[in-house]
Amino acid sequence: MEAIEKRKRKFLLVMATGTGKTRTCVALVDSLMRAGWAERVLFLVDRISLKEQTLDVFKEYLPNEPRWPKQGEKDITTDRRIYVTTYPTMLNIIRDENKPLSPHFFDLVVVDESHRSIYNTYQEILDYFNTITLGMTATPTDVIDHNTFNLFECEDGVPTFAYSYDEAVNNIPPYLCNFQVMKIKTKFQDEGISKRTISLEDQQRLILEGKEIEEINYEGTEIEKKVINRGTNALIVREFMEESIKDSNGVLPGKTIFFCISKAHARRVEEIFDSLYPEYKGELAKVIVSEDPRVYGKGGLLDQFVSNDMPRVAISVDMLDTGIDVRELTNLVFAKPVYSYTKFWQMIGRGTRLLETEKIKPWCTKKDEFLILDCWDNFEYFKINPRGKELKPQIPLPVRLFGVRLEKIEKAIELNCNEITEKEIQKLRAQINSLPQNSIVIMEAKHEMQRLEDGNFWNNLSVEKIEFLRTVIKPLFRTISDTDFKAMRFEKDIVEVSLAHLSEEKEKFETIKDSIIEEIGELPLSINVVAKEEELIKKAQTNHYWATISEEKFDELIQKISPLMKYRESVIPLGPAKFNFKDIVSEKEYVEFGPQHEALSVAKYRELVEQKVNEMVMENSILQRIKEGKEISHNEAEQLAEALHNEHPHITIELLRRVYNHRKAELVQFIKHILGIEILESFPETVSKAFDTFITAHSYLTSRQLQFLDLLRKYIIENEKLTKRNLIESPFTLLHPEGIRGIFNPNEIEEILKFTELIIAA
Repeated sequence: MEAIEKRKRKFLLVMATGTGKTRTCVALVDSLMRAGWAERVLFLVDRISLKEQTLDVFKEYLPNEPRWPKQGEKDITTDRRIYVTTYPTMLNIIRDENKPLSPHFFDLVVVDESHRSIYNTYQEILDYFNTITLGMTATPTDVIDHNTFNLFECEDGVPTFAYSYDEAVNNIPPYLCNFQVMKIKTKFQDEGISKRTISLEDQQRLILEGKEIEEINYEGTEIEKKVINRGTNALIVREFMEESIKDSNGVLPGKTIFFCISKAHARRVEEIFDSLYPEYKGELAKVIVSEDPRVYGKGGLLDQFVSNDMPRVAISVDMLDTGIDVRELTNLVFAKPVYSYTKFWQMIGRGTRLLETEKIKPWCTKKDEFLILDCWDNFEYFKINPRGKELKPQIPLPVRLFGVRLEKIEKAIELNCNEITEKEIQKLRAQINSLPQNSIVIMEAKHEMQRLEDGNFWNNLSVEKIEFLRTVIKPLFRTISDTDFKAMRFEKDIVEVSLAHLSEEKEKFETIKDSIIEEIGELPLSINVVAKEEELIKKAQTNHYWATISEEKFDELIQKISPLMKYRESVIPLGPAKFNFKDIVSEKEYVEFGPQHEALSVAKYRELVEQKVNEMVMENSILQRIKEGKEISHNEAEQLAEALHNEHPHITIELLRRVYNHRKAELVQFIKHILGIEILESFPETVSKAFDTFITAHSYLTSRQLQFLDLLRKYIIENEKLTKRNLIESPFTLLHPEGIRGIFNPNEIEEILKFTELIIAA
């Protein structure tokens, strides 16, 4: 606005996806309209779905300003104030021989995603409307080309304003959430499909079909372009269902976008979801592409994905790569290679938006980060080293294995397959015997578990007994931690495929079988212990083996192949060497306590304290009174401090203040925070809120003054103190040689000093 007053006419705004480009633009439009600088505004977008989204934002924040188009309107009208349309539509309007809009019709033209939409044909629109122009993009400044800066009359590499992804993630409180990456690569993607990689059994089958093996020679990069392999897609889908961030129930993935290579690829992925998970009747995953008329409008596929529980997975080709705002997204799957750095970051941007706690729907999960599954080495291609995925399943694998085995027993009982029932019951009992007896969870469940010790319990498993196993015993398996999870994962896969075989769910059986074959095919025969089972490994990859599959063969696979799965290399999480944390974060992450200065991560220490407090609530009357919202006396607070200290000698008020980042809170405030009675803000949060309030109350501040206050906010958060002299020293002298004196007048300086004193004293 300062630059507009100086008669500058072109601007470039660079803001990371999810930090509110459109919202910022609406605020600017509102200000310009109030000040009489703009009467009519044109907002250009490059796709229909973004037009609807932008109109909704203007409707939310400027409800009284007339907008075009309204629902169903096609012909341009000249009696509105805000116009939102696509580039092709506006190009047709200005080329109309009747010229419904003059070159001076708009006072402000906003060019969304300006890095890609305004060259060649569409630049004609900007040439026609000779007015104030604002370009907006999420592309990082270091990859915006020279032409874009030149077009908006900015110095090369220096936009009018820039706000990066890192700034948004590290802001207090954060505006965007960070992500973890897991790399998935199958054998065929890695080594291609050729005589060298196709199994001998499959080669023999191809010969019988009259096909020349020598002609089958594809690079891994040609999958889904020149060659299609169902097993590869099935394996990617199953890995996703295992590793994805789940909803609060821990069963289904949170909202997810699958980025596919082509529409045919997307349809194949959808078919795999439908065949693997028929119980969801085709609602779990849906193809959402721009050509499908069912996608648009209220109740359309896109609206269902954004607003409803199902579908959970949107399978997209280009349409959802950019611009779509779905805050609930917790997973992105790159099932295709991406070659544009700009587009790659925009695709990542689909998941970066935070989800406010009060807006969490029943089928959402709390979102503090999201997961990217990269199936095509995209991060490697762009040389980006993100944080690798921490391998921590939402529903523990032992719980899922117990559940699948229980389902198989139910099906065997239903079909009167007594031999299978007995065998699986023995395995179920062996699983129960593996529970860690010294776990507090198991000790507390001893009374209920006594029921299982009666031999008669297992003789006739009734519906009531199976429900008892499902609701009471199954959750206990979350206590298992010391086991070979890769072996257990393979065992669960085999039990799943055997259940599909028993239930005669042919499509599901085929899909799981294909992905298991691919898993087995990735075992490296160069390792001696794997080579010992070479005969079975090769047999298990043949169609004949699976055509004559039996319970004995399933058991053989579990017994001999599952222990080898730790050598399989298809899923490679990016390791800790690729962490990219600032030093200050790692310094703050650990807290030292005790005579030997033991170090414990802040998260672990908080977990320890919160666990102890919640355990003590049942037996401590003072804690019970606090939980009921009653006040306690000073003496009672001291008794509580002593009780906590006795429970764990390192629960002290000093350490609590350090790990909760609150310098002056008392014990009772921490207890109320832990029990969820009232939220205790950290010092950085308190400082940030105070500065936001101060800035809102001083709406006349210039951009240089706002810059100074932002620097001051960061300085106080980092140093937790401030003197008058600090304000005329570095870093404040970077903005003006005289520091605060060169930016504010004496009265304003006095006000700022009083304001900062109050914050630091709080």
